[in-house]
Amino acid sequence: MTLMTPPLLDQEEEEMLIPHSDLVEGPQPMEVVTQTEAVSTVENQPVEDPTSSRFTWSIENFSRLNAKKQYSDVFVVGGFKWRVLIFPKGNNVDHLSMYLDVADSSSLPYGWSRYAQFSLAVVNQIHNKYTVRKDTQHQFNVRESDWGFTSFMPLSELYDPAKGYLVNDTCIIEADVAVRRIVDYWTYDSKKETGCVGLKNQGATCYMNSLLQTLYHIPYFRKAVYHMPTTENDLPSGSIPLALQSLFYKLQYSDNSVATKELTKSFGWDTYDSFMQHDVQELNRVLCEKLEDKMKGTVVEGTIQQLFEGHHMNYIECINVDYKSTRKESFYDLQLDVKGCRDVYASFDKYVEVERLEGDNKYHAEQHGLQDAKKGVLFIDFPPVLQLQLKRFEYDFMRDTMVKINDRYEFPLQLDLDRDDHKYLSPEADTRVRNLYTLHSVLVHSGGVHGGHYYAFIRPTMSDLWLKFDDERVTKEDMKRALEEQYGGEEEAGISNQKIKKYFFVFSYLLAFGYCFNLCCFLSFAYIQQFPQTNPGFHTTPLKFTKYSNAYMLVYIRDSDKEKIICNVDEKDIAEHLRERLKKEQEEKEHKKKEKAEAHLYTIIKVARNEDLAEQIGRDIYFDLVDHDKVRSFRIQKQTPFNLFKEEVAKEFGIPVQFQRFWLWAKRQNHTYRPNRPLTLQEEMQSVGQLRDGSNKAHNAELKLFLEVELGPDLRLLHPLDKTKEDILLFFKLYDPEKEELRYMGRLFVKSTGKPAEILSKLNEMAGFPPNEEIELYEEIKFEPNVMCEQIDKKLTFRASQLEDGDIICFQRTRPSENENKCRYPNVPQFLEYVLNRQVVHFRSLEKPKEDDFCLELSKTFTYDEVVERVARQLGLDDQTKIRLTSHNCYSQQPKPQPIKYRGVEHLLDMLVHYNQTSDILYYEVLDIPLPELQGLKTLKVAFYYSTKDEVVIHSIRLPKQSTVGDVINDLKTKVELSHPNAELRLLEVFYHKIYKIFPHSEKIENINDQYWTLRAEEIPEEEKNLGPHDRLIHVYHFTKDAAQNQMQVQNFGEPFFLVIHEGETLAEVKERIQKKLQVPDDEFSKWKFAFLSLGRPEYLEDSDIVSSRFQRRDVYGAWEQYLGLEHSDTAPKRTYAISQNRHTLEKPVKIYN
Repeated sequence: MTLMTPPLLDQEEEEMLIPHSDLVEGPQPMEVVTQTEAVSTVENQPVEDPTSSRFTWSIENFSRLNAKKQYSDVFVVGGFKWRVLIFPKGNNVDHLSMYLDVADSSSLPYGWSRYAQFSLAVVNQIHNKYTVRKDTQHQFNVRESDWGFTSFMPLSELYDPAKGYLVNDTCIIEADVAVRRIVDYWTYDSKKETGCVGLKNQGATCYMNSLLQTLYHIPYFRKAVYHMPTTENDLPSGSIPLALQSLFYKLQYSDNSVATKELTKSFGWDTYDSFMQHDVQELNRVLCEKLEDKMKGTVVEGTIQQLFEGHHMNYIECINVDYKSTRKESFYDLQLDVKGCRDVYASFDKYVEVERLEGDNKYHAEQHGLQDAKKGVLFIDFPPVLQLQLKRFEYDFMRDTMVKINDRYEFPLQLDLDRDDHKYLSPEADTRVRNLYTLHSVLVHSGGVHGGHYYAFIRPTMSDLWLKFDDERVTKEDMKRALEEQYGGEEEAGISNQKIKKYFFVFSYLLAFGYCFNLCCFLSFAYIQQFPQTNPGFHTTPLKFTKYSNAYMLVYIRDSDKEKIICNVDEKDIAEHLRERLKKEQEEKEHKKKEKAEAHLYTIIKVARNEDLAEQIGRDIYFDLVDHDKVRSFRIQKQTPFNLFKEEVAKEFGIPVQFQRFWLWAKRQNHTYRPNRPLTLQEEMQSVGQLRDGSNKAHNAELKLFLEVELGPDLRLLHPLDKTKEDILLFFKLYDPEKEELRYMGRLFVKSTGKPAEILSKLNEMAGFPPNEEIELYEEIKFEPNVMCEQIDKKLTFRASQLEDGDIICFQRTRPSENENKCRYPNVPQFLEYVLNRQVVHFRSLEKPKEDDFCLELSKTFTYDEVVERVARQLGLDDQTKIRLTSHNCYSQQPKPQPIKYRGVEHLLDMLVHYNQTSDILYYEVLDIPLPELQGLKTLKVAFYYSTKDEVVIHSIRLPKQSTVGDVINDLKTKVELSHPNAELRLLEVFYHKIYKIFPHSEKIENINDQYWTLRAEEIPEEEKNLGPHDRLIHVYHFTKDAAQNQMQVQNFGEPFFLVIHEGETLAEVKERIQKKLQVPDDEFSKWKFAFLSLGRPEYLEDSDIVSSRFQRRDVYGAWEQYLGLEHSDTAPKRTYAISQNRHTLEKPVKIYN
């Protein structure tokens, strides 16, 4: 046995089999991070050299070993003891089983763990290149002290002397072990460990983070962004260049992960957009287009093209005549097929594959007619930075849904696009440019078609160091993790038989509840990992699992441009105003961080004064006395004596200490907040911290005080009056009904035995009224959840009226009864009720849901009729019943799908509340008929296909809900031009270019849905009305084969139709009628192929075939799946609705609005 310490060898990708595991390496639909508690033992300290070694174990007389399992000698790597465990006859399988084992696991302290990357090998002693080597990584602990491969290699190969694994009955086993420090993710410092920082995830922005990190680590691109002109007056939230500059600067110089909110705000995104996962390829295109536009007219104009733009040539070349048609096109990225391709080279081969146009598919060349030709694509030039988008997602027409392709797909570290004598290049390409590329980054998608997680592996300096950028965390990774483990495909995992039973139980349970197959697999596998293996290394069963994590986008950099692209970017490239702005931000951040760290040493004291009440009441607030967040606050050390704090107040406000008296605030049971009592002399002798702790039942970090200062008639400061139990401090507000204005007037001490009548002259003086002015007094009691404001009897004492310190009295002039109706809110209670319920509502047209149209100040208590009346008045509309309103969805920031029914809610508040949130947005539309009438009607959009001309017109048919399809047809007849007066119409349901239904005339229209499928009306041809006993009415659809799909799958397009076929009629005769019906020119029609299709499988027909023989049964369910197919190219403009109908809600198009 020997122990050596060479570097680990590059390993080949192999399927591994694990005996037992709580953490499965490999792809997952969602990221699952398993935390291991760190224990302060020698086992968990940073390891000493050598951290990697190779152990060689020569086993003699191997075929004569009788023991079920065999251990090697102990060897030490990284300060830890290891040994190799083998099962010479297999661990209940017909394969050699081999594991790495922690030699002293039974004697290690509680909570031990260690992490190692390792490979195990059986050496081929005849040809070393046939050595079987498999590698993996694992965090070893008390439950999992061994890890490896149950099915390492077949026993039949191992024991075959001719194979070279047993020579002289000796087997040589190698173990390469590299011990790694265990990462504690709670204390992990990305900057310290890797020199880079991550990006914070706003909710579902991992796709954006991975792309931004990739672009940032292309230094030439980063430098160009820095040189985009911005000014110190720009705001990052309103300027994409400045927001991107700010983000890149922070990524370059910050020590912590960076937020992306400023950037997404500059995109014009709201919270909903940040929680909406998009496609990283789509974002890449949209962002680059936006930057390219904003770079125009600047010193960096053309940077996007210089970096990412390449060109290819589409050509069609005739074989027998001298004619060639070419078209040059540019690209910023290339979309490569994954399905059916082994690797990147196979995808490029497919990209430039030559298609032969011959037979019925000949090419019509100018002046030469129909000719055999070759059609294809060749590249004129490749860009310095080559972005390859791997087509991991595609549309499955058989299942009518998007699917993810998780097939294994390999990509090289070095990509040679000049291979095989420049076979990818066009003749005009400059072959002096060496198109040899090196892999820079790999963007990975982990999950399924409807969601998942994105992260990126990047080589920032193109060295051997790979970094994984996973949102906030950046870690060092080896090349195998970045490349081979992102190929996709399947992997094996060894699971105990006991776990297998649990797996299938959970799998069946989830499947019964309707979860998709792949998700059932993932969740079941995740579930069983929580159970430990009772007998490590024994009774394991191999299972194959699809890898859901795989490469989605690759970025290569051309070797000849590497020095230019991977350039130096330093502070000289960053505008001075940007450096100053960001340094100031950093200083403020550090200051806040310091304050937060020292917060436990300080008390925040908020001091409210008379001036604050006068400034805020009637402007910022109407209820209670003050907003404490808007008064002067002091940050005072807790041990500071309160008397010293009073000196600080004296300096701030210019009020000597002897004239200050402080009151404590108290929150009452009715949720109001009022001054409660003055501080005692004993309390003022305490420290600030003691006072806060003693007076603050809520244990708030803040101490709130009211500063009472008495002024004489000449405005000179007076010493505070001695307060007795009989003295009550009251606060006064004045209400003016005509101006609808509430103002703070001041405060007074009154005797509890006194009466309000005794202070009326004083109140009139405060208000500037004549001394004998009649006034009414109201006590403001509370405002949550409802206003309580009661009139005070001026003849009762203050004590009898239950008034106490801190109470508020509102007063106003007494108004003559005849003037009551002249004001909207004639008294204080009504005004306060209005203030509590008033709501400014932003109204938006339903056609422009992002733009405010107008605002109205309304009351939350307004009825439905009052709201629509105000809207109609604003719009100058006489009939308010023609207004229809729609509520706002606070989560999606979009209109709710269903409008508000006529008088369907009682009050405005009901329109604004969405679950537990209240919005201030409503959408409106003006109808052409009153809403009550419309609600009794059903509106259908019907596409009418004229028989006499190639024209389609969409008609809106509006009828009572109890109407029938016959009523729809009768109404339609009054709106369209028929071929003759007695023409009969029919209504069809068309979906994805197939006819699914002919509606009976008696069917009610109430349940017909035109939102997802097309309603088509057409005249019934005369030949269909007079079908013979042996005639058949068949479906005829257009179709084409999708080049990216399996050849047995077809894609329908165009307008489907019915056709009558007669008994004994040949295809040639049917074709003649079809050509006449569709009016297709001869040269084009000659290229068409005809097939009988059943369930998507084409069976091509010859001209002599009897068509009716294929359509024998009349009662086939789903007749739309048996049809005569017309195969030809789709030359009509592509319709986008077919895709959008099937896009998941998480896949809305990316938009950057600014």
